[in-house]
Amino acid sequence: MSWKTAYRSFYYETAEEPEDISLAPERTALLMIDVQKTYLEDKDTPEETRRWRPFFERMNETVIPNCVDLMAYCRAKGVEVIHARIACHKQDGRDRSLSQKKPGFNYLLLPKNREDAQIVDELAPEGDEITVEKTTDSALTGTNLRLILRNMGITDVIVAGIFTDQCVSSTVRSLADESFGVVVAEDCCAAATMELHEAELRIINMIYCHVASREEVKGFIREGA
Repeated sequence: MSWKTAYRSFYYETAEEPEDISLAPERTALLMIDVQKTYLEDKDTPEETRRWRPFFERMNETVIPNCVDLMAYCRAKGVEVIHARIACHKQDGRDRSLSQKKPGFNYLLLPKNREDAQIVDELAPEGDEITVEKTTDSALTGTNLRLILRNMGITDVIVAGIFTDQCVSSTVRSLADESFGVVVAEDCCAAATMELHEAELRIINMIYCHVASREEVKGFIREGA
């Protein structure tokens, strides 16, 4: 199924197919969101680790290899690669937003210099690639990313990373509200479950972004000027 007809929600079941996407490399950025070491560690109990096993498998077998491929392709085509990660500046996390202080899964205390807060080795920044550190779900709301993109003349953003239904979705919505064109590489993203992943893609597709496969996204990128 083509990106033009996949992941249709109720709102767009009968909508016309969107126009072809053409991304100018010099005006496009690839934004990698929160693929950090903490999310690939075993959980506190064997039972909880088993519950998360499908997520670990998708990350190691699909998402990380696909992101490596997409990053390499974008770098070769002259697309700016930008990284975002969850990281607080204070050791006790006082600078975190409320959503990261609440009890439960979203409770995140990741001081910026701690090892588990770092981006996984396979997706580490290269050269002078920018990394923004955030204490919010949206990579736009909690950082100077908006200013960085505008200063570099970026108009379109390819989004990849985790979690589809949380930080990816929040960032996509923020970018769309700021009038950036947004494409989500669906096989470069993951949620805790495939059910959550696919449901969120249907929610955001065609309203806030266009959802496409990694290979389709690569095909959107024009030859450099």
